[in-house]
Amino acid sequence: MALRACGFIVFRRLVGCNPPPGTIEYLLLQTSYGEHHWTPPKGHVDPGEDDLTTALRETKEEAGLGAEHLQVIDGFVQELRYEVRGRPKQVLYWLAELRNPETAVTLSNEHQDYRWAPLEEACNLAGYRDLQQTLRAAHRHLEARQD
Repeated sequence: MALRACGFIVFRRLVGCNPPPGTIEYLLLQTSYGEHHWTPPKGHVDPGEDDLTTALRETKEEAGLGAEHLQVIDGFVQELRYEVRGRPKQVLYWLAELRNPETAVTLSNEHQDYRWAPLEEACNLAGYRDLQQTLRAAHRHLEARQD
């Protein structure tokens, strides 16, 4: 059975901007373990917990951003499938806007750093192709909503 995790691609709009490129920034957290990779907030589903509840709980635990800080964007969920130490893993990401772009991020001990980054920088930090594709899909979704 695949490990299952859920999280949010959290973004903020820079104040005073109607999004031309570069005015949307994505939140990535750098793990304090392993290869110190960069990832959006996510975590494993607890027994009896639904996926969206997991995403909200993990984002609160890992970044200090609760449901009161986030506006979930309708119509976007991405599924990633890959292997971790020889075991299949499935990750679901929803998209959420930080309501107040000045809200502080508070890291848990699972992460050592965080960064708000425009799309291309976020993709470079993300490293993994499937996560880069997910970030780009989120960006396309936001652009389509502007039309």
